[in-house]
Amino acid sequence: MTMKKVGILYHPMIDTARTLAEELKAFIGARGVSVWLCSAWEGEAAKSKLDGTDLIITVGGDGTILRAAQVIVPAPIPITGVNLGRLGFMTELSAEEAKDKLPALLDGKGWLDERAMLEAELSSGKKPPQTFYALNDVVVARGEVARVIFVEASIDGEPVATYKADGVIVATATGSTGYSMAAGGPILHPQSADFLLVPISPHLSPAYPLVLPAASVVRLEVHTNHQAALSVDGHINLPMADGDVITVKHSASSGRFLRIHSGNFYGSLEPKLKGKTS
Repeated sequence: MTMKKVGILYHPMIDTARTLAEELKAFIGARGVSVWLCSAWEGEAAKSKLDGTDLIITVGGDGTILRAAQVIVPAPIPITGVNLGRLGFMTELSAEEAKDKLPALLDGKGWLDERAMLEAELSSGKKPPQTFYALNDVVVARGEVARVIFVEASIDGEPVATYKADGVIVATATGSTGYSMAAGGPILHPQSADFLLVPISPHLSPAYPLVLPAASVVRLEVHTNHQAALSVDGHINLPMADGDVITVKHSASSGRFLRIHSGNFYGSLEPKLKGKTS
């Protein structure tokens, strides 16, 4: 499908991101394609421009893609990431090759990489439930006070453990190379629908990560005498109190990436983990 309308979301804190985004806007516009530009941090403004958009191009790093995924849900609009960051697990193009590769993508070439997402519902006291979507992870963790919290976990209604820990991560396959991996979780192939339950620095409680099938529903109830925190994809952050519950399951919406390079995940894994982007 030839692209008729393209959106560009850029990282506003990277000086070169806005400059490159403007260059790409002019480059794409010169091809007769309708194109709009917005900071990835202005989610509501970006959402208002989505109607009729065929492709989102992000300029930044993986964090910019995570923000873009939040903007897009539940629309099935694919993302192509231009990397100005360091690792770029999710990005597709370097800044140097963007103008060479984009014409093919705009002409409908390339392949679609579909990624599972999580849906998380926060129940907190008398407040109405809040729903969030995550491409990477949902994290329940201690707040500013450096003391462990207790997280009572159940899967599909069956108790699993009460973690006495710094927190618990529920991560997608995409998020398995992020915080989850740093906490000792395994790496999943990015197109896997399985997801992970990983404790963070557990103390005298189960330390092993769990790989869960896509149909699983995870319930996490916080028990603490001080404040805890909920983090969704690292940029939606909310306080949690004693008795608050977060329920996490596979989302009906998925993350979609339009790619031009071959999908050799295992071949590129080790260089990226070592911080090599070439």
